[in-house]
Amino acid sequence: MSGGLLIAGTTSDAGKSVVTAGICRWLVRQGVKVAPFKAQNMSLNSFVTREGAEIGRAQAMQAQAARVEPTALMNPVLLKPGSDRTSQVVLMGKPVGEMSARGFFGGPPDPRSAGASGGDTPHGGRREALLGTVLDCLAQLRGTYDAVICEGAGSPAEINLRRTDIVNMGVARNAGLPVLVVGDIDRGGVFASFFGTVALLSPEDQALVAGFLVNKFRGDVGLLEPGLDMLHGLTGRRTYGVLPFRHGLGIDEEDGLRVSLRGTVRESAVSSPVGEDILRVAVCAVPLMSNFTDVDALAAEPGVVVRFVDRAEELADADLVVVPGTRGTVKALAWLRERGLADAIARRAAEGRPVLGICGGFQLLGEHIEDEVESRAGQVDGLGLLPVRVRFAREKTLTRPAGGALGEPVEGYEIHHGVAEVTGGEPFLDGCRVGAVWGTHWHGSLESDGFRRAFLRAVAAAAGRRFVPAADTSFAALREEQLDRLGDLIEEHADTDALWRLIESGAPQGLPFIPPGAPA
Repeated sequence: MSGGLLIAGTTSDAGKSVVTAGICRWLVRQGVKVAPFKAQNMSLNSFVTREGAEIGRAQAMQAQAARVEPTALMNPVLLKPGSDRTSQVVLMGKPVGEMSARGFFGGPPDPRSAGASGGDTPHGGRREALLGTVLDCLAQLRGTYDAVICEGAGSPAEINLRRTDIVNMGVARNAGLPVLVVGDIDRGGVFASFFGTVALLSPEDQALVAGFLVNKFRGDVGLLEPGLDMLHGLTGRRTYGVLPFRHGLGIDEEDGLRVSLRGTVRESAVSSPVGEDILRVAVCAVPLMSNFTDVDALAAEPGVVVRFVDRAEELADADLVVVPGTRGTVKALAWLRERGLADAIARRAAEGRPVLGICGGFQLLGEHIEDEVESRAGQVDGLGLLPVRVRFAREKTLTRPAGGALGEPVEGYEIHHGVAEVTGGEPFLDGCRVGAVWGTHWHGSLESDGFRRAFLRAVAAAAGRRFVPAADTSFAALREEQLDRLGDLIEEHADTDALWRLIESGAPQGLPFIPPGAPA
């Protein structure tokens, strides 16, 4: 069996995903055959593997960091929220039904979710079945690779969920994995978070927690070291590294709801334009927004400014409006109407000003939606900007299409229940175009460099902007550069010798128990 490591966190967004990716990139550069793994992910940002399996985009990115092809083994359980209370359960890359949080994590059935596809069955048997699947996937990966770097979810000290846990200490205990806890010091309270995380675990769980990793530190590390020494004295566990704060290292996050509504995508500064004008892109921050990473390639272009917006007046100066994917097409449509965004988009279309709809955004730009699956709203009128009728099917489309548009080759991926019947317009990536309104189910199409440049030229012409896309922007190269920077962070700011010993040999023996431990 190969070496392994579980990256846990004091909180959500502590940096588990980027640390996992960074360790994968560091290891593969050392000649280690490595794979990422996350037993259970809750995310609206997903990806389709070559075998047609849906997994979290973060795991696909980590696979790229490891320079391996992503597979369903790397993310066997994916939960895609459809509301505050229910999620679609994707098992081994295929949807198996809707389930309430109470039904999935434990507790008596929630009557408010009664009738949902999949229902609320007794959680004990489900947990054992899911844990069996998770451990089997992990064993297959460990039988194939030299090392498997696992990512936890949330915090391992969520004491209300420990009994049903299959992603943090539940998988670490069953697979004998050492655990490294990551804390985001930029949020404050990192020492209390480290200590409290360990102190709320059972003796058996604590025995696997080898130490800590500080993330997003600003300033002189020498000022932090006395605190790290005191933490070691209190817990008997060392700190394996202090990673500095770096701008522009946002990767494929798990949850689009955490995107600032009025900020540029990620933290990257807008480069100077090649032409005379910049190009302004407004992305409607619809409810249950999914795969908002589609606009990352636009943000990477010099002179393109990308913002997320939620008010009609914010569309006024936009050269392009993007209506992104969503897990709730009918809900997003109602939201656009309530906020006046629907009328603003319709006015843009009538004026010949560019609009792009992707996946759910494409669906709601059509004439009619028939949905007895996702929202169960029945017949709903769309915005009527594209000659498209959409019917939701129970079977989900999961494909990796390739084709061409605007004279350039294009690749993408599709994740949707809605089946579009296109009755007019110009063909556009299996969708259509009418005037300056484009619609497609294809996610990821803008990562095709030639097509993206051609599309931006068309947008600039329609918007009357003297914008010129850069001739040498390679999104794939920028992503590789970003992943190398993550690997550099680990190599330069973590104790990599100690980290490798941990991966190879497991948690040190004799780690002390920190009271009080997990509640009975």
